[in-house]
Amino acid sequence: MSNMDRTYQRTHPWIRFELDLRRLPPDLWMTLGECRSKCEHIAGVPLSPDWDQQLHAVYLAKGTAATTAIEGNTLTEEQVLQQIKGELVVPASKEYLKQEVANILNGFNSILAEIAKGRVPALTRQRIEMFNATILHKLDLVNDKAVPGQIRDHSVGVERANYRGAPAEDCEYLVDRLCDWLNVMEFPDDFLSAGAMIKAVLAHLYLAWIHPFGDGNGRTARLIEVQILMCSGIPSPAAHLLSNHYNDTRTEYYAQLNRASKSGGDVVPFLLYALRGFRDGLRQQIQYVKTLQHKIAWTNYVHEAFSGRKSVSDHRRRRLALELADHPNGVKLDAVKTINGVIALEYASKTGRTLMRDLRELSELKLITVRDRIVFPNRDLILAFLPVRARLEKREKATVNPKPIAMNDSSPRPSAASESPHLTSPTGHEETVTGR
Repeated sequence: MSNMDRTYQRTHPWIRFELDLRRLPPDLWMTLGECRSKCEHIAGVPLSPDWDQQLHAVYLAKGTAATTAIEGNTLTEEQVLQQIKGELVVPASKEYLKQEVANILNGFNSILAEIAKGRVPALTRQRIEMFNATILHKLDLVNDKAVPGQIRDHSVGVERANYRGAPAEDCEYLVDRLCDWLNVMEFPDDFLSAGAMIKAVLAHLYLAWIHPFGDGNGRTARLIEVQILMCSGIPSPAAHLLSNHYNDTRTEYYAQLNRASKSGGDVVPFLLYALRGFRDGLRQQIQYVKTLQHKIAWTNYVHEAFSGRKSVSDHRRRRLALELADHPNGVKLDAVKTINGVIALEYASKTGRTLMRDLRELSELKLITVRDRIVFPNRDLILAFLPVRARLEKREKATVNPKPIAMNDSSPRPSAASESPHLTSPTGHEETVTGR
């Protein structure tokens, strides 16, 4: 059949394999620039191997849960994380959900393993077929005509998107054409990661339009996205964010797919929709990484504060300081002994006086601040470049809002009366928590 006389050209004329970069609006270029900058930021974050592994596992779980949830899988991120650790146990009635997740994880991990060996897997029809075979492995498929890893020979529709895939006789040609188009699409060396973002979204959109398989097209498209992003040097945690965005905005996702075809093939709105979501996910991810780094730095700071102190009391106080750090909004004084099981065990046989002495010691070490019978971890001490205005705003919120929302008082010191409130311990004795 001549390339100029194919059925899809009459039924799906919007599949044109065209992108004019000159038509991209300024908003899209700005979004791409921010995405590239934030990916570089994440890639340059110093983390220990243990924390790096935790970050990778968390976002692998998020991405896997998202890409399967779009198709109806009900396992939670926590359950997916258990599957990553090899600890997930489900009843027989949910075994297929576990298998769906395992298949996606195998696909993601195969990409990561190749890149880790220094290989850059090429995007080919054969590789896309391999992804589909991986995704559908050991699953009972609703479409009994679907064969894992094989281009379909029958018509398929997407009910949720009110869409019918490209003609079966053209699918193999169209997938080959898509790979060739993306592989020859070139960007300047200093624009490779941003160019990969464009390619990844286009690959997803075009595979959704073509719908070359009897089942698993969406999951296959999302694996292709991850491969394109990771092969360009985008960090693994960031590469999963597009799947999260599609899942979080599922109704809009299908609406955007529908509009893209009905517009005659205008890909710009879908690019904007996807890249804005990617940008927002990167912002959240950077905040998560900052929180992680803050926790690590605070833990080190607390250990330094107790350097050379090896008594049982010092061990208990250090543990209390570390556990309070997980409560930036503060803990009511009468609830400190029960903030978690570790602290409850430490103070199970201790009196209220012991707790007051420990809090006094932590206050003198400037590890905590006590205001209005609420104990705050003093974690802002290690935010060296937090603007003064931001520190003051934290203090004002803690004063005005009846709920304890500030982490610490790092603005000018209050009077001795407010700094060292008289507190009644659980035993009824009046104690004073002082601060130097």
